[in-house]
Amino acid sequence: MDVLVITSSLRPGSNSDALADAFARGAREAGHTVETISLKGKEIRFCKGCLICQRTQRCVIVDDVPAIVSKMHDADVIVFATPIYYYEMSGQLKTLLDRANPLYTTDYHFRDIYVLTSAAEDEAEVPERAVAGVGGWIDCFEKARLAGSVFAGGVNEAGEIKEHPALAAAFEMGKGV
Repeated sequence: MDVLVITSSLRPGSNSDALADAFARGAREAGHTVETISLKGKEIRFCKGCLICQRTQRCVIVDDVPAIVSKMHDADVIVFATPIYYYEMSGQLKTLLDRANPLYTTDYHFRDIYVLTSAAEDEAEVPERAVAGVGGWIDCFEKARLAGSVFAGGVNEAGEIKEHPALAAAFEMGKGV
């Protein structure tokens, strides 16, 4: 299977990037083709709400998003990795999901979607809104489903996740794809 991992942290050496790397290693070990795209350094403009993409399957905005959306279309599995900001997914990921609207009227390939999150807070409910936000996007694609999520709580500084058990969980989830 073709697995697309999209990381949305803008911080070098981020904890959510480490989760994404662990998932990708597991998926590769299981024999899958894996591509990772970081939103770091990408030009991602806001959706205009014009809905032209519903007729053309293409966004009228010229930036880095159409190339990412094309890869999302062709992937069998999509993995979103995000830091938790104010108990929600990163703004960059939310903007990408909004801009992925051209996929809605296509014969997209993806079926399984995974969400990897990290946060300074460690309570079990911390990732709920971020996962639900991605879940709302998934609900618009009747052939897709939320296949799993991993949360690394209690990690704030870049690289602090190094010994966190969520890394092993993300690796095993990747192997299970």
